[in-house]
Formats: sequence, structure tokens, C-alpha cells
Amino acid sequence: MQEVCIQCRGRGFCGHACKILAKLKQYQPKVKLEFSGSSPPEVFVGHYNYPNVYTGVLSPAEFGNTEEFSYPELWHEQNKDLLEILNLRSRMIYSRFTSNIKKSNMLKERMQELALASKATDVDFMLARKPSMKLELHRHVAMIGSPAPVKSIKVESNIKVEKKIDYLANDTDAKAADSILELHDSGIQVSNVIKLLTAGLLGLKIQRKLVPTRWAVTATDSIISKALLRNIRNYSQLQEYRLFHANYLGNYYEILMIPGCWSYEVMEVADKGYYGSQNVATWQDYEFFKERKTYPSSVIGAYYATRLAVTEYLERIRKQATVLVFREIRPEYWAPCGVGILRETVREALSKRPEVFDNLEAAMISMQGRLKLGIEHFVSSSKLIKERKTQRSLFDF
Repeated sequence: MQEVCIQCRGRGFCGHACKILAKLKQYQPKVKLEFSGSSPPEVFVGHYNYPNVYTGVLSPAEFGNTEEFSYPELWHEQNKDLLEILNLRSRMIYSRFTSNIKKSNMLKERMQELALASKATDVDFMLARKPSMKLELHRHVAMIGSPAPVKSIKVESNIKVEKKIDYLANDTDAKAADSILELHDSGIQVSNVIKLLTAGLLGLKIQRKLVPTRWAVTATDSIISKALLRNIRNYSQLQEYRLFHANYLGNYYEILMIPGCWSYEVMEVADKGYYGSQNVATWQDYEFFKERKTYPSSVIGAYYATRLAVTEYLERIRKQATVLVFREIRPEYWAPCGVGILRETVREALSKRPEVFDNLEAAMISMQGRLKLGIEHFVSSSKLIKERKTQRSLFDF
């Protein structure tokens, strides 16, 4: 199994050359100080040295419909494999500059202009230095590579902006959370909502500012699912055990819905070797009926991305339930692609007809038939299962 270098992001903290980065550098573009291409468009705001952060635009030195370079919704829809995704990501150049989150400048204005776009947009970049041969792996977002300081950004084609996005970006009296919910209700894909929040294009005029991308991802998933839960907590309870499953890029999901009031738990398990672990690695976070007050420090961003997909489903069927999300991470997922692919995988699972059971034990037996690792790795760490005193026999799995 290849080690995932997510913790040091290719900076060699382990003392060895990063296998992932060595493999991907063959795809990195060689460009001059001035280059042009069709940005998906994608913007990225870092969080280091906040509030003065790296800000910029990602674009390949290629023209055409480049949305597939950026959107996890498209990767999942087109069933792209891991190497295809990493190939696309490594071909983009991160033309960046340092910006204060609140202060305006010409480069920031061009970045915000591009963030409004819903389609690929032709852009000309003038760099101060050639891109460095550097790739960074993140758990929240897909890989960011080839950074270079930028001197100028010039939009070379008409920007296509959806009416709802244009309206809310210009509505400086609407709160950011309200705008995010309205965009979601209008069918704007989550990746575009995240992009608008990142670029500081949503919210009250005096409160608008750049939001580091990793924070914007979690905030968007959290805000939408929190709003949906206000309705879900008042719905009648599910009366049967429903089990859903799907997999993508080595992420195998089993989503189990149990009769009961709203509560939610995410458990993730990976075999020995993942993150260099000598044992089976596990992560777990949960919430009961009331709103969670602390950040899920174990599962982190995947917790809210998955919760969004789950609450969308419960809102559709107008039911509440106790929800257990089991994620088995297999060796083929050897480089992270962001939480967007996890959100889409769970959405896929919940779009299918579920298996229906009369009891928890039967659902667990069905689940075990698809998982490579023992169900006991999940059950032993589950807080919600332990709370169900009538299901003590599960510990025998």
C-alpha cells in the first residue's frame, strides 16, 4: 500500500521522498512567465498567516471546457479514477498573491470577478516567477499545485454568471448564511457556493471578507445541513432500518438509518499502513438530538460534507432517524481528493433503493458482507450503538 503523505504534504517530514508527488510531477506544466488558459474557474484562499493570506486563481495553460479540472461533482458523475483526477489537478497553475482578507486591490477584484463565473473563462496571467515544482495535498480540498507569484490577471472572455448568483452577490443586505441557503435551494452546486463564500462575495457589506477555502468548505456544508435539521427534528421518526451503500475511489460507504430521533455519527476505518499507521486506524465523531457545539476534530470536514448529503435525503422523505455512517478507506485511495467526492458518494448511496430490515443485527450482517475489515472496528468505537442499551448483542460481532 502506498503511504498517503497528507500529514506533511510532500515536505519530507518522514525523511523519505514522497512517492505521490514524484508520480504527479510528470504531469506538471512547463510555462513561461506569461500564459493563458481557461480557468474552470477556481479560486483558492489559504489560511496560513491569517488575515494576510495567499489568494489566487487556478488555471491550466489550456483552453476549452475545463470545469472537469475542478469540480468533484463532475469527477463523480463521470466516474473519473484517482490518476485522472490527479493528472487534471497537477496540470493547473496556482497564480497567487498575498492579500488582506478585507482590503481590496486589483488582483483581488479580478479573482472575485472570476469567482462569479459558472463556466470556464479565458484568462491571461503574467507571473513574477515561473511556477515552482511543488504540490500540496489537503484533506478538505483537492490537490493544489504549481504555485507562482502573479503580477497581473486579465479576463479575456465574457463571464457567464447565473442570475441567482448575480443577484445575491449584489445583495449586500443579505446575511451570508441566508444567501448560502438560497443558492442551495436554487440548485446551485455546492462547489460554486463554496467558491463565492471563499471570494468574499456573500453577506452583509460591512462583513464581507475573504474566507480560507478549507473554512468555506466546512461552513457551507454546516450551514445548509444545520438549516435542514431545523425541519428534520420536527418530522415523524423512520419506522424501519434502512441501509444504503456506494463506493468511489476506494471510499466504501454504508449508511444505516435506524428508527429513532435525530442523532448522527460518522465512523471511518482504514487498514494498517494508512497514514503510516501500524494498526487499523479509526476516526469517529457524533452528535445527539441537540446541535453539536464543537468542531469534529477526528473526522473533521468529512463530517459536515456527509451530514449535508444525509440531511438532504431526510428532508426529501420528511423523516428523522438515527444515522450511522460507516466509511471504509481502502488502499486504492492513496491520495486525498477533498471532501467533495465524499459528499457526492454519500449522495449517490442515498439516491438508491435501500435494503430494509426489521432489526439492527440483520442490517449489520448485510453490511459486513461488503466490508473487508471486520464490523467490530466500527461497532467498538460507536457512541450511538453503545447508547442503544437494547442492542448489547452487537458487541459479539
